[in-house]
Amino acid sequence: MEMDAGKTVCITGTDRGIGLALSKGLLLEGYTVFAGGIQQENKELDDFAVAFPGRLRRFVLDVGSDTSVGEAAEFIQSDTEKLDFLINNAAILGDTKKTIADELDFDEIQRVYNVSALGAIRMSSALIGPVMNGGKLIVNISSEAGSIGNSFRESWFGYCMAKSALNMGSTIIHNSICKDGGRVLLIHPGWVKTSMSGTWNDAGTYTPEEAGANILKRIDEYKDEIGPQPMYIEADTGKSLPW
Repeated sequence: MEMDAGKTVCITGTDRGIGLALSKGLLLEGYTVFAGGIQQENKELDDFAVAFPGRLRRFVLDVGSDTSVGEAAEFIQSDTEKLDFLINNAAILGDTKKTIADELDFDEIQRVYNVSALGAIRMSSALIGPVMNGGKLIVNISSEAGSIGNSFRESWFGYCMAKSALNMGSTIIHNSICKDGGRVLLIHPGWVKTSMSGTWNDAGTYTPEEAGANILKRIDEYKDEIGPQPMYIEADTGKSLPW
């Protein structure tokens, strides 16, 4: 992926997994990376800061909190007036086993929705100025789980509904900014080995580093395309997903 030096990007959910891999990938390509994660301490990001002096701007971020997002936006805008793109990656998984026949935890479902759907909307709203002053691109890490056309699960209420809502929110943002050259890109990262459930799950097809590389490839491929709706694509194949 060819990147120009001196560009800036903000990434959420950088504590581990895809967000951490995206941070490293873009640092390697010469970007200044504003990396927001919920952990106070993170050795990997500290190591990146040493390896890429002056180009990692780390901050604590809870995308489920209006206050935290506001503070993050102030921090970023005190340092730069533009972002070449914003990657909304932060998400939580929630319960994946309970069906409608079980006793559902609606408070948990709302927490998943607050982080995995509204988190990207909060960040996009708070940083729309720097985004539109820069590359005018918002990349939302979605999922095939948000596709109503491909829906097959009998559980995963919080995550599936949140990702579907994220897709709709992304179209609303796109509708607003596309007339000024802005666009939103929705990317399904594939089946990734992950710790989203709280413990490491090795069952995925891709490592976070492989998924991150696929995502960056698609951003590079489609970053300048503006259509009537956001592109909703698979990171590994580039194929479109049904809404």
